[in-house]
Amino acid sequence: MAWINNRDEFKAYCLRKLGAPVIEINVDDDQVEDRVTEALNFYWDYHFDGMEKVYYKYEVTQTDIYNRYITMPDNIRGVVNLFPVGQSLNTNNLFNIRYQIALNDLYTLTSVSMVPYYMALQHVQFLEQILVGMQPFRYNRIINKLYLDMDWSLVNEGDYLIIEAYQVIDPNVYTKGYNERLLQNYATALIKEQWGANLSKFSGMQLPGGVTFNGDKILSDAVAERKELEKVIYDSSLPIADMIG
Repeated sequence: MAWINNRDEFKAYCLRKLGAPVIEINVDDDQVEDRVTEALNFYWDYHFDGMEKVYYKYEVTQTDIYNRYITMPDNIRGVVNLFPVGQSLNTNNLFNIRYQIALNDLYTLTSVSMVPYYMALQHVQFLEQILVGMQPFRYNRIINKLYLDMDWSLVNEGDYLIIEAYQVIDPNVYTKGYNERLLQNYATALIKEQWGANLSKFSGMQLPGGVTFNGDKILSDAVAERKELEKVIYDSSLPIADMIG
């Protein structure tokens, strides 16, 4: 099998897997496009190789401060964390707790145990979570707006926000995605299901030579294949809760 480099080659591969051009696959090109899009959306949502964790850097504009939300890129599917804005543990302040512990209690890193230092920082972080809390945010991938429920006076135009998120792996950019076995099999099963659904409308019709359509058999086989593949992908996927903000 040749390496698949783009969407058209991927569609042609799926059709060949179903028997084309030896067998006529009674599916319109628009239907093939729809099934490939459906397969990609399912793959992105549930397969562990469909998305990657990224740290998205965003420069705040005056419009964002006025709106009190930022617009995320279309390839972001979930936001899970926001790096704290103005946290007390930052290292650029002479009077922060980390600097003071290092200044007063750590004379050398080779002869002093790091355990008290580590435990002290854990305690400070715990107090910060109790007294201040985590930065609340709301995100829905349909509207692509990340709402930050905070005092926006802490943020100035030109500041950067660091957002932990999940973004899809676009196979048009990383063509190895089109060569993933599960994606190929799932897209083929969806096209086969569409093929069976098309032919089932003519079930029992006899063609010249005594040949009859058997769309119901193709449809039932495709449905069984699709469900089996979905089970495999579900069982190997990441927890959905980790990718929803």
